[in-house]
Amino acid sequence: MKTAQDIYTEYRIMPLLQTHQLRVAAVGKLICQNFKEPVNEHDVILTGLFHDMGNITKANLATFPESLEPEGVEYWKGVKSEFMRKYGEDAHAANIAIAKELQLPPDVIELIDGISFSNIDNIVKNGSFEQKIAEYADDRVGPHGILPLRERLDEARARYVNSGKTYYTKEGFERLSESAFVLEKQVFARAHITAEEIDDDTINPLVEKLRHYPVSNS
Repeated sequence: MKTAQDIYTEYRIMPLLQTHQLRVAAVGKLICQNFKEPVNEHDVILTGLFHDMGNITKANLATFPESLEPEGVEYWKGVKSEFMRKYGEDAHAANIAIAKELQLPPDVIELIDGISFSNIDNIVKNGSFEQKIAEYADDRVGPHGILPLRERLDEARARYVNSGKTYYTKEGFERLSESAFVLEKQVFARAHITAEEIDDDTINPLVEKLRHYPVSNS
């Protein structure tokens, strides 16, 4: 049976992207372990571990150059080109295609398909607890670690506003940010822990364990 790390290695996932997915899975796991209502922890973990597998297709490799070592920028440019040839330029579509290649369970593929800051209004209104937790976990993970939701949104705003996407205009981003705080309230109204208890100290012990999380085909 393969582990998450086996799959990251096979797909040549950038270390920074590996760590991001591991942190999202760890946040999701911690919330699930402390949730007051039944929730499918396994699905949430798999969603976190593999929700951004195709994101190199949209990555600006100049943003965090230190994360490209030791292979170097030319190596990762080559990997990016290969991903784009195989999966196209749409990162979200690439994420779904890879999830299907991995034969992840249909419910997990559906959760991965639903994760998007642009989809947060719908998640708040109609999402399952698994979808809410998976989205919230992604919303708490910054480029270098766990951030309070407000700090995470401020960090994302600096990168995304005026990116050309209509929902990332100043007005669109503010509206989605308001929904993110509603989502946070929804999640922690049903949890035995608080949002403030989710930080690098509580997440880091889970991250390395999740590298070895077993992944079986559906």
